[in-house]
Amino acid sequence: MTTRLQALCFDANDPDRLARFWGGVLGLEVADDPSGGRVLLPKDELGFRLRFLPVPNEKWGPNRMHFDLTSATLEQQQETVARALELGGRHHDVGQLPEDLHVVLADPEGNEFCVIEPGNNFLTDTGAIGAVSSDGSQEVGYFWSKALDWPLVWDQDEETAIQSPRGGSKVSWGGPPYGEKKGRNRLQFELAPLAGGDVRTEADRLVALGATLVGDVDGGVELTDPDGNEFRVVAGS
Repeated sequence: MTTRLQALCFDANDPDRLARFWGGVLGLEVADDPSGGRVLLPKDELGFRLRFLPVPNEKWGPNRMHFDLTSATLEQQQETVARALELGGRHHDVGQLPEDLHVVLADPEGNEFCVIEPGNNFLTDTGAIGAVSSDGSQEVGYFWSKALDWPLVWDQDEETAIQSPRGGSKVSWGGPPYGEKKGRNRLQFELAPLAGGDVRTEADRLVALGATLVGDVDGGVELTDPDGNEFRVVAGS
């Protein structure tokens, strides 16, 4: 039995505002979420949902995970940046150099993301969210490859990346050095067993692969991966 990546969940102080921001940037409609938050649905079956879940705690520091948005042309990159700024985003300094061609921004709650320049070969044929890029070890890349049954498309110098065999966004881990984790991650994966699968059985499989069981959550269980990143397995919807 394997599982599918059903959603990427954002902890949000204002789920509606954050959902409207990302809906505007990505061209997706905002809908109500059963959690009391908001959700963006993908335009095709290769995508995953973006869920914005209400939490009281503030962002504690740089996220371990961020989006790399793609651009077909320089004009499209400029339009994406302008649209994000108009919707409430801001430029964000992570030490990038003046000659760097990508643009680093943050959404209204400070979640970092990049708008990548055209011609980036790594993000070819991946969609608007070219990659979900993460701080993380080679071990965690191997774990997620087995967890999702997605092949490794990059494995070099302790950097790894995986992608669904059907295409879509890549998920990558940058290897050392690692930033210190000081609190709960603001972004977390949400998995669902494939048709006919059981949440507990799937959680047991993931624990056998190297995950750690944390406890029950609404509709499923929460775990952490080998790098301590929180994620959940819930019944599919």
